[in-house]
Amino acid sequence: MKPSGILATKKNKKPALSQAPVLETLFELKKKYPDAHCALDHSNPFELLVATILSAQCTDDRVNKVTPALFANYPGPVDLSKAQLQDVERLIMSTNFYKNKSKNLIAMAQMLVDRYQCEVPMEMDQLVQLPGVGRKTANVVLGNAFNISSGIVVDTHVGRLSQRLGWTKHKDPVKTEQDLIKLIPKADWVLVAHLLIYHGRKTCKARNPDCQNCFLFDRCPKRYVKL
Repeated sequence: MKPSGILATKKNKKPALSQAPVLETLFELKKKYPDAHCALDHSNPFELLVATILSAQCTDDRVNKVTPALFANYPGPVDLSKAQLQDVERLIMSTNFYKNKSKNLIAMAQMLVDRYQCEVPMEMDQLVQLPGVGRKTANVVLGNAFNISSGIVVDTHVGRLSQRLGWTKHKDPVKTEQDLIKLIPKADWVLVAHLLIYHGRKTCKARNPDCQNCFLFDRCPKRYVKL
């Protein structure tokens, strides 16, 4: 039974990184969110790549409101590579950093045309060479467009929950990913990000996490308890 009283935090200075409890938590997350999947609307690898670039510092909901018109005007790399900068800016203006994203999208499409015969590459080293694409974006595309487990996507939700659950002590996404790939079976590398994102949006929010109604309450070393 969960205790009641004044809100306080239970601190665990050095959570042990053991795989067994991580796998148990992963099992519970799978049961809770059986439909967890990529929230960015797309119908092909190119659309997912574009949407993921747009999602930086922006919500998936906002991206999904922008991409239908963007894809209608520029359905493929050739079309986008020939786009006028101001036209792309107008279509994605409601996303954060839209000016820089517009430049990256056009330059990315030009590189796909020039180097990859208009196909999105399926290699991490090639993807991260595209303008606007870092390791997180590449992991999203490889995992969700090609079902390639290249690594684990670490966004703000995944990073926050990984720290709270004691899966990592790092705030840096690269170091967090390194910790997670040691704990999570490779077959779950793609799924675990979706599971943590779902739980982060629904329950384990950045501010005022709903710990009292969280099904992972007893498994969380950083849970907020009522004394």
